[in-house]
Amino acid sequence: MSVANNLNVIENGAEAVISREELERKLALGRPLRIKLGLDPTRPDLTLGHAVVFQKLRQFQDMGHEAHLVIGDFTASIGDPSGRSALRPQLTREEVDANAATYLDQAFRLLDRSRTVVHRNSAWFDRMGFQDVLVLARKMTVARMLERDDFARRYAANTPISIVEFLYPLVQGHDSIELEADVEMGGSDQLFNMLVGRQLQKDAGQEEQVVICMPLLVGTDGVQKMSKSLGNYVAFNDPPMEMFGKLMSISDDLMWNYYALVLNATPDEIEIMKREHPMAMKKHLAESITARFHDADTARREREAFEQVFSRHQLPEDMPVFSWSELKGENDEPTLLNVLSATGLFPSKKEVRRLIHQGAVKLDGARADAPETPMPRPDRERVVQAGKRTFFRIEP
Repeated sequence: MSVANNLNVIENGAEAVISREELERKLALGRPLRIKLGLDPTRPDLTLGHAVVFQKLRQFQDMGHEAHLVIGDFTASIGDPSGRSALRPQLTREEVDANAATYLDQAFRLLDRSRTVVHRNSAWFDRMGFQDVLVLARKMTVARMLERDDFARRYAANTPISIVEFLYPLVQGHDSIELEADVEMGGSDQLFNMLVGRQLQKDAGQEEQVVICMPLLVGTDGVQKMSKSLGNYVAFNDPPMEMFGKLMSISDDLMWNYYALVLNATPDEIEIMKREHPMAMKKHLAESITARFHDADTARREREAFEQVFSRHQLPEDMPVFSWSELKGENDEPTLLNVLSATGLFPSKKEVRRLIHQGAVKLDGARADAPETPMPRPDRERVVQAGKRTFFRIEP
């Protein structure tokens, strides 16, 4: 493709490109650009919110450029305050390493491994002494730091701000110097940090990186940005049935945002799709995303199972089967809470309890709204439904 076409592809879905003219010039250089993406592995799982940036990064790779992933094993021990009201908890290097291993396994579902270079920023920060830190700190003023929205809000509210948090943008920016990055990508909450990288590169005599900000994906609740802590997420590692069901739960209006940010649909393509029935397009969205993280046959089967249950009001043919004795365990008088938790189909007892209290659990079609409901040995097979997507059978 021509430079102009490549530029259009990159700009599609991006919230900001700083600057378009610089990016156009870099794309015309005729060499692979070094596209930087920093990842602080503070949790073991990636969500579709991360996929928004990965998809854009993959577009660069398909144009022949190099993805440079910076695993923030050093910065994760500091904690990035972006969008938060307090310092993140400090992680040990062992915790960071364990999370980083799962990050990379998941990232390569979307990225081209052959065009990806992985760095750990401890490789250069572990060599720095305190004098180096002070020299780096001189590059930024307190007034400039307080231009950052989350710092300004906390300062105005008399909420403590650690000096360590002031150092975080400088540390992230120094990564760009080490890589001599041509482009840095991130969510819109990373704009300040990425602009600091531009300033540090300029001070170091390097050409400034282009900054590309991607929008933050709204979670399945349709209100707040996707976050595991808020429970409104779709994870790369979600089982296909759960992934498909979560995507079917989003609103009709929100699904176009997912088409644009997760599937890279253009505005023209979305306008054409809006002429179709919303339910058909939502099924297509759920099937397409599930196929991307699993495979096409699995995604098709999940769509068929969903249609069987929700369109035709039938039970799914293929559901897990458990014996009462394995769910009973060592409990002489098992409860509904005990039995559902023992299936391993739910992330925690807290989640099971929440579903029960919400009236989302049914035994043979009848609502069960008390966690302590006794569950004696059944004299026949029983069907349990939890939420809209989880079904299983209990055999006597």
